[in-house]
Parts: sequence; C-alpha cells; structure tokens
Amino acid sequence: MDLNFFKQTRILDGGMGQELLARGMQPYGTIWSANAILNENYHQLLLDTHRDFVKAGAEVIVTTTFTTRRKRLKENNIENKFEYLNKKAGEIANQLKKEFPNLLIAGGLPPQELTYEADEKNEEEITKTFNEQAKLLNPYIDFFYFDVWSSIKEFKCGIEAIKEFKKPYLIGIHISEGTALPSGEKISDIKRILDDQLLGVMLSCVSPENYENNLKELKDLNVPFGFKLNGFMTTKPKKGYTSSFFKNSGGNPNEFLGKRHDLTPDKIGKIAKKFKDSGATILGGCCETRPSHIEAIAKIK
Repeated sequence: MDLNFFKQTRILDGGMGQELLARGMQPYGTIWSANAILNENYHQLLLDTHRDFVKAGAEVIVTTTFTTRRKRLKENNIENKFEYLNKKAGEIANQLKKEFPNLLIAGGLPPQELTYEADEKNEEEITKTFNEQAKLLNPYIDFFYFDVWSSIKEFKCGIEAIKEFKKPYLIGIHISEGTALPSGEKISDIKRILDDQLLGVMLSCVSPENYENNLKELKDLNVPFGFKLNGFMTTKPKKGYTSSFFKNSGGNPNEFLGKRHDLTPDKIGKIAKKFKDSGATILGGCCETRPSHIEAIAKIK
C-alpha cells in the first residue's frame, strides 16, 4: 500500500468489542470481542458491525483480534482455537472488500499480556508471540496495526516480528494518564526504533483530554499522527487491569473502567475537528465509540 496514505485525512473505525456487546453479543469468560468469532452464531453480527462502521465513513477497519492473543485463550481453555480465531477474524473483515473495494484492512496486533500494562517478558519471547499472530493475519490484511501497546520495547519487537511480511505498520501508543507510557517512557523515545515502513503514530484507547495533553509531543515526531479515542472513564483502575477483575465484571470492561455519557457523536465530532485543525490526519474511535461517532468524525474530513 501507499506509505503516504495517512498524510491525508483518513477515517478509522470505532470500538468493535463494546459495540458487539451493545448489539447483544454475550461475553464468554475474558475473551470479550473474540466470542463473536468463536461462536458461529455471531459471525453475521460481526460482519454487519464492520459494515456499519464502513457505511458510517470508515476507510480502514481493524480485524477483531484484540482478544485472540494466546494469553486470553489460555485463560479460557481454548488455546487450541488460536489459529482458527485469527484466520477467521481476517477472513470476515476481508469479506467487506467485495462491497467496498477501496477499504483497507488493518491487522490488529494486541498487547500479548495485560492491556494497559507494559509487557515484562524478554524481547525474544515478545517478538515470537507477535510473529505467530501476525503470520495468521498476514494473508487478509493491507497493513499491521500495533493496537494499544504500552512500551517502546513492545514496538521494537513488533517491528521485528512483521519484517518478513514486508507490510507497513501503524503505531498505537497507549497512555493511561499524564504524558508517559505505562512503561514510564515518553512518546519521543519511539523515534529511535522507527523505520521506513511506518505509516503513522497514534494515541490509542485514550480520552480526548489525555490526547490533548500529548498533542505537542506527537506533532514533534514529524510523522502522520492521530487518535483512536475511547469513551471509558479511565484506563487505569485503582485495582489494576487484571484478568480476574475482567472476569468478575461479567466480561464487559466498562463495568470496572466506567462509561462516559458526555461523549455524544456531536461532541466527538467537534473534538475531532479541533484535533484535525491541529494537524491530526488519522481519525478514529476505540472502546465505546459507535458508528454514529465515526459518522460524526467522517463529516469533518
């Protein structure tokens, strides 16, 4: 694909996991959005949800692979489904290319351990786990999306893990609060590991307020930048983001991360315009952003 794709304003999709739950998907343990792939009865719902984001204006959709990582599958005694779930997610997303030939599919590579926390494993092991998942997604996608990662080490490993596929990547940095990644590093620290396959750098699954706190440092990278904004109250719960906490919540993250009710589509559209006017070209949503939010963002393109 064109490495300059995100130098123009582009619209990404919203939060698939929370949208699927809102549309009636029942949670299963801690696998969250992956239940829409595991349970064949939800395959049409998954396809329709992807389609509604595209109809709302998304030019890029992300594979529903945030919880098809080995850790989550092990927790739920379905690690034997690892290959099937990742391939099926890619296959379902790719089906929409028949209807929307210009649509791009991003292969969503999630953090391989806990969400919103830096991965403490060694680089060799992290690279291996990223590569295993990337290999399964590769036939179905246009580029890789490093989805809500929390340390520079993870990004370094991710870049190495996908080299063999010769496809570009979009970086999704997570910052829970303030101006440092969960690892303690700064956004600017990523400069030393980037290569010529970079498409852009985003802040992912962050509040509009925290995105704004980090806007200057993002701009100073001098690469295409943007956001996938969430509608959670926090991504740093006091008790920590643990699998048992997730499971005890009934499988819906908003039970312990909270759900904001002030971020209406109209308000998100106005926020996105403000950020676009500040130079952002990669505009999208994350958890608790629905097709109506993406439609509002798409109107300001």
